[in-house]
Amino acid sequence: MSFRNSIVLIGLTLTIGACADEKRTAASANDAKTQNASNPKPEDDATRGNLKVSDDIRKACGLTDAEAYFAFDSAHVRPSDQTVLKKIAECFSSGALKGREMLLVGHADPRGSADYNLALGGNRADNVKSVFASLGMSTQKIATSSRGAMDASGTEETSWSKDRRVDASIGE
Repeated sequence: MSFRNSIVLIGLTLTIGACADEKRTAASANDAKTQNASNPKPEDDATRGNLKVSDDIRKACGLTDAEAYFAFDSAHVRPSDQTVLKKIAECFSSGALKGREMLLVGHADPRGSADYNLALGGNRADNVKSVFASLGMSTQKIATSSRGAMDASGTEETSWSKDRRVDASIGE
């Protein structure tokens, strides 16, 4: 085999390997989203995640400080959380924020790959959006995104639990 053919063969091997890595990364992100929707992981426990409602929504919807933070889980919304979610949905549907868009941004703790955490944050935001939609909010008025672990600051379980959240704010 000539030197030129060897270089071409090495280049081809590297290209195929890179494409396979991209497919695995995309597949693992999709797997994470699918797995999380149907089989929540322990870090999605309703006692550990939270929805953080922005000050502007709190004021417009008349929420107390205690109501601005509450636990949520992709598969379980506790009855106590339902009351607050319903207040917010009514505020955006027929109250002070009628016609405004809500932005839900999902976050994750720093454990796991960047792709996995982005998918997980997106899944959390999508799950909260589903709850609001079931309470009568127009899905066209709810935008979701994910920051994954980009804003995470935790270093152990107590602080990681604060990283696992969805931030709700008034959209642009």
